[in-house]
Amino acid sequence: MSDRLPVAVDAMGGDNAPAVVVEGAKMAAETFGVPVLLVGDPERMGDTGSLPVAPALQVVEMGAEPATAVRRLKDASVVRAAEAVRDRRASALLSAGNTGAAMAASLLRMGRIKGIARPAIAVPFPVIGSTPTVLLDCGANADCRPEWLVQFAKMGAAYSRCAFSVVRPRVGILTIGEEAGKGNSVVKAACELLEQPDWAAHSGVEYVGNLEGRDLMTGVADVIVTDGFTGNVVLKSLESGYAVFEGAVRDALAGIPETQVAGPIVERVLDGALAPVFEGFDPVRTGAALLLGTRGVTLISHGSSSAIAIANAIQTADRLVDIDIVGAVRQTAAADL
Repeated sequence: MSDRLPVAVDAMGGDNAPAVVVEGAKMAAETFGVPVLLVGDPERMGDTGSLPVAPALQVVEMGAEPATAVRRLKDASVVRAAEAVRDRRASALLSAGNTGAAMAASLLRMGRIKGIARPAIAVPFPVIGSTPTVLLDCGANADCRPEWLVQFAKMGAAYSRCAFSVVRPRVGILTIGEEAGKGNSVVKAACELLEQPDWAAHSGVEYVGNLEGRDLMTGVADVIVTDGFTGNVVLKSLESGYAVFEGAVRDALAGIPETQVAGPIVERVLDGALAPVFEGFDPVRTGAALLLGTRGVTLISHGSSSAIAIANAIQTADRLVDIDIVGAVRQTAAADL
């Protein structure tokens, strides 16, 4: 272990918490060498190995109203984890619990970056042979204002530059057609803002206009912006589609007589040559989505995350701290003040 700050993990958040979360945290520490601080009820965690524990005896349940719960449950694990980041006892927050609570705790305890009206959840989608495309917002704001989408574009561009070394990110907006004028009232108003002549040059991006869902993983853009309702539906649909597709490929090959004879060879192909392709589309590989716009690194995992997904998410959090993603977003926001 190095002397760097640990990732604060909400041990009580998630469908299978705390057992699976603790297992993933131990895996991250042992396999990746990432220091971890478990936050939660010590009585319920079981064997935490050598990992330090910060006691927090309350839990924000998955169905709770986020802002109310975070204000009322001051000893909740996700709140204490956010405070650990605020107080510089931890480098980042990871939670697989209530998404809204993780966002509210980050906003109320860490604070919002000056110049950013609303944070957004950013997810990098794989593009074969190229850098990922960052989609945001993927669930933080179901209803959005046009100016928020412009801010999402700037934060996404900062993420693309910082995490994937894209010098001049190409930015597009997700809508229902490539032609001008397509979309709902918010999209149309956002397009007018994004199409202003000086915006792209000032922000260091190339605006590529309207994009459709089919463009997400083609590499036509480095950043795609949308509202949180649409983004979350897209995210969940594609993740489900990935799982169905991989299962269908395996089932189809298993049903061919020739492959049954050559079973070991087929398995080596699936788990060898095709593994990088499958893994590239597997959400478990990254483990979590990044909340952009707060003064600390916050990652949000699926409630059903496995121990491997939790471990990968902790590694992702550590990397985002290392490249100073918050500093990149802060610098981008400050340019407009």
